[in-house]
Amino acid sequence: MTQDWGKRTKLVHHGARRSQYGEVAEAIYLTQGFVYPSAEAAEARFLESGADEFIYARYGNPTVAVFEERIAALEGTEDAFATASGMAAVSGALTAMLRAGDHVVSARALFGSCLYILEEILTRYGVEVTFVDGTDLEQWRAAVRPGTKAVFLESISNPMLEVIDLKSVAEIAHAAGAMVVVDNVFTTPVFSRAVELGADVVIYSATKHIDGQGRALGGVICGTRAFIRKTIEPYMKHTGGALSPFNAWVMLNGLTTIDLRVRAQAATAQTLAEALQGDPRLARVIYPGLADHPQHVIAKAQMDGFGTVMALEVAGGKEAAFKLLNTLKVAVISNNLGDARTIATHPATTTHQRLPDDQKAALGITPGLIRLSIGLEDVADLISDFRAGLEVI
Repeated sequence: MTQDWGKRTKLVHHGARRSQYGEVAEAIYLTQGFVYPSAEAAEARFLESGADEFIYARYGNPTVAVFEERIAALEGTEDAFATASGMAAVSGALTAMLRAGDHVVSARALFGSCLYILEEILTRYGVEVTFVDGTDLEQWRAAVRPGTKAVFLESISNPMLEVIDLKSVAEIAHAAGAMVVVDNVFTTPVFSRAVELGADVVIYSATKHIDGQGRALGGVICGTRAFIRKTIEPYMKHTGGALSPFNAWVMLNGLTTIDLRVRAQAATAQTLAEALQGDPRLARVIYPGLADHPQHVIAKAQMDGFGTVMALEVAGGKEAAFKLLNTLKVAVISNNLGDARTIATHPATTTHQRLPDDQKAALGITPGLIRLSIGLEDVADLISDFRAGLEVI
């Protein structure tokens, strides 16, 4: 039985559907519609689709279904719905479950687009949103109240790498009857224990580690079968945020190697963080795997690894940070993460540019902050690259 398989075996085989040709690699069913043998069959399928019965690619597709089953098996949830992007997953999950008058409590430290959904979109339609310091359990206790519909958080925040005590937050939320919705991108499906810790809904941008090659957009919402099929599917199929079959095929190929890639990237991140820690030109090195990280103990307890993302705060501010970025030869300047290539990002002027300066300061996003997504390069080359850049500063 597939439930008895190990993680890497599931990543290669779970949910595979083979056509009459017996292909080894998953087939791409690049079709938007499906043919019915009769008018009666079409009527019956629209009334209730059975297993492996499809109507329209916006509703479901054989290639997409394999990806959904495989990622659900990896995450440990009953079901999943694949979306066109990570933000389609975040906005779809929250919008599908919330109505005017509902109350949401969210960690304040979020990716800029997630903040936009909560601050601008949901409130526009009458949802009340309360923001808290995600690392302060007393703030969660004060904000969550009877009737709170959901809590939302990034298990590791972007870009400051704060690690939230998911188990404790879930206990607070569930005591009030609220669902726990977790953006789990930085933790990765490889290191995730979100369901075990109490998450009800787990969201990934498949664009990141799941693809891992910088090729395609995608997202996925994982949860109970009832939540996915009764709440998420009706909303997503009518609003059009479904994943394309081709991108699902790309993501399936990414899943076969994600465990190997992420573990190698995390090991390199740990080594690079330790090598750069204490450099006088850096105000600090931020990585959950370092003993001086404020939530190091929590990260060690609730994750199977410390992730592939770290951050450097350059002592000389924006000018020095830009000098370092412009000197790098191995790492590239971009704004994605979870890639096979090491990517350096300046959040204050890119991903979090729209935030007012006071909010950036409150979150710790200083002009000297650089976020690093560690790739698959030789760690010695990365250490040399950053040390050479620091010498220019």
